[in-house]
Amino acid sequence: MGFDLLIKNARICDGSGGPSFTGSVAVRDGRIVAVGDVTGDAAEAIDAQGLVLAPGFIDPHTHYDAQLVWDGLAQPALEHGVTTIVPGNCSLSLAPVRAAHRALLGATFRKIEEMPQNAFDAGLTWNWETFGEYIAAIRSQLGINIAPLVGHSLLRLWVMGEDARKRPATDAEIATMQEALAECLRDGAIGMSGSWVDIDHENMPVPARLAEPRELDALCATLGEHGAILQIVPEFWDPDLLCARIDIMADLSRKHDLTVTFSPLFDSNSSPDLVDIAHERVRLQTAFGARVVPQMQTRPIDLSFDLTAPMSTFATLPTWWATTLLPHEEKIAALRDPAHREKLRAEIENFMMPIGLHLDFADAFVKRPGKASADLVGRRLGDIAKERGCHLADAIIDIALADDLQTSFGLESLGHSRTDKIAHFLADPLIGIGAGDGGAHVTNFSTYGDTGFLFSHYVRGLGAMSVEQAVHKLTYDVARIWGIKDRGLLKPGYAADLVLFDPETIDRGPEIAVHDLPAPGFRFIRQAEGVREVFVNGQRAYHVETGYTDARNGAVVPQAA
Repeated sequence: MGFDLLIKNARICDGSGGPSFTGSVAVRDGRIVAVGDVTGDAAEAIDAQGLVLAPGFIDPHTHYDAQLVWDGLAQPALEHGVTTIVPGNCSLSLAPVRAAHRALLGATFRKIEEMPQNAFDAGLTWNWETFGEYIAAIRSQLGINIAPLVGHSLLRLWVMGEDARKRPATDAEIATMQEALAECLRDGAIGMSGSWVDIDHENMPVPARLAEPRELDALCATLGEHGAILQIVPEFWDPDLLCARIDIMADLSRKHDLTVTFSPLFDSNSSPDLVDIAHERVRLQTAFGARVVPQMQTRPIDLSFDLTAPMSTFATLPTWWATTLLPHEEKIAALRDPAHREKLRAEIENFMMPIGLHLDFADAFVKRPGKASADLVGRRLGDIAKERGCHLADAIIDIALADDLQTSFGLESLGHSRTDKIAHFLADPLIGIGAGDGGAHVTNFSTYGDTGFLFSHYVRGLGAMSVEQAVHKLTYDVARIWGIKDRGLLKPGYAADLVLFDPETIDRGPEIAVHDLPAPGFRFIRQAEGVREVFVNGQRAYHVETGYTDARNGAVVPQAA
């Protein structure tokens, strides 16, 4: 019997982390059937010409939940070599949700994940309530594999209604939540996500944060019974609080025999020893039998801001935040008002830094120019203000007003930027690569290309790990941590999720604005560089010369038994 696909003359990095070798991979019926010295006929044969052939990358921290409703490819994840994504992180999934709570969930999701309301409303059909119905609604158009989480906040809202935002659960409600969680796990969820930090659109704690320890313990018991995973967001900016949370996660892990992963493990400028302290606590708890895995992202933190809507850049600037909330015409009037401007000037001179970050608005640059500011693109606001002889706040406001507020400004490397130090931890076997946030913050900064950045910066640039090690950290290491079955290795019997790339050029492209949302507006993305082809379950999903294909054979991936 011939093969459906045969990729020959490849440098095979099989995901194990072992030495690469030259050989071929044969595929039949969506599965790898042979690796190495392979001969035989194939419906399609590809000469890899020495390019790296690796298992498809797995992204364990995304928020594509809404995008998957209108874009089953989760663009541009696929072109970066990502063939499996984990949506539903940080206590927020899009199911289960009763019709009466759709508006509340939508407002919460948009606030935390920073998604434009018009795109969210235009793209979502909301023709589901249960988790199984959500999976059914998106399954037929999936071009990428998903391993979804169900959000703890959604379980609370499903069982308790609006009271989920106000009080602890009763014993009966906890038992009902356990039943609901078990149903979600049977319907395709790989685990549950939670949060100890997030706030909703009304600045209230998300429902998961109101859970008493006994509630989380009961839900973890259900996760353990099903071999599922817990993802949670701790106080990642404070070493003492983070260590306390690691201890709690470790106790849950040992008691219920489950893996707990937290994200992010973030190298904070305001607490430079945090990662070392947290890593030591994870090492200690691992030695005592816990399975607690931090997720660390590869890229530094970049932010964008404009004056059209509230953004995280203004989180500690209350007058700026309140101004961006105003209706458009009122906002324009306020920005032109001398007295209001004086308040904005004073606030930008003396403000509390956002959590874990350090920023200086003078270092911001004109990023997405409108017609009126095209000649200013790339220029720093501090330089513009000096040239104009005006206050920094006035430079921001005047540039924005000249283009009806459509100009975006950028800030780069605000945190997680000590790459020599980060390289050491990315290579550590106790730390997983993740925390990328794909699909979120779409008008604030690009959450795409972390895979390419790993190779361009940490493999080629710093020499901190080999190509084989980097592939392992993006493939089998993630599958192992998450209990994902038959993915992450180039091995007979495994799913034919494949990425073919040039190790000398793989990278993330520059951040660009694209207009591909289901309603007028833009988002920031990065396109892939150096990735030639991507296959999902044996079918070509992306080719560098022809782009995305019409293949829609993504799967809801099973857990390992």
